[in-house]
Amino acid sequence: MRTLVLVTTVIAAGIAALPAAAQTGAAPFTGPRVEALAGYDNLQDGSDGSSEGRDGFLYGGAIGYDVQAGGVVLGADAELTDSTSRARSYNAITAGDRFSVDAGRDIYLGGRVGYVISPLAMIYAKGGYTNARIESRYTAGTTEFRDHTNLDGFRVGAGLEYNINPTTYVKGEYRYSHYGDVDGYNIDLDRHQLLGGVGIRF
Repeated sequence: MRTLVLVTTVIAAGIAALPAAAQTGAAPFTGPRVEALAGYDNLQDGSDGSSEGRDGFLYGGAIGYDVQAGGVVLGADAELTDSTSRARSYNAITAGDRFSVDAGRDIYLGGRVGYVISPLAMIYAKGGYTNARIESRYTAGTTEFRDHTNLDGFRVGAGLEYNINPTTYVKGEYRYSHYGDVDGYNIDLDRHQLLGGVGIRF
């Protein structure tokens, strides 16, 4: 929780320090923004053992800042989301064992590059750092271990943003995240998300 508060404080301070950019017809994608996010989440184990990817519901919010120069938009993003997703992997270490992970909160920090395709619409690509919290459980016969883990990873994605009016917009986005080994087990987590968002630009 202290990490989340620190990240939010740093991002908010950075946005406050940036010069105010007036919303004009020439640069409708410029300025600070806040978003509500929701959508589909799928967590999968990409190791050599047999596995099951579990679908879940993603929800959360984001803040960011964009600067438009002609048809190009450069921006920074910070997100906090949670999920109901779960993944299971079998035969991770020995035959007949089971390893499962439940997704928790996810912190994302990154940037994006957009291209304005009309006065109301922009396509963009994004990428950055993600830190996901999971609850892991390993079972082998009558032995069971439980743990909480924070995973570092990277995220890439692309989307479309559409201005409903000068201050409100909607967006659709796909993104892929990859996380490394979990607690020394032969587990390699991939995440696919498809979401929608509603935002306000100031």
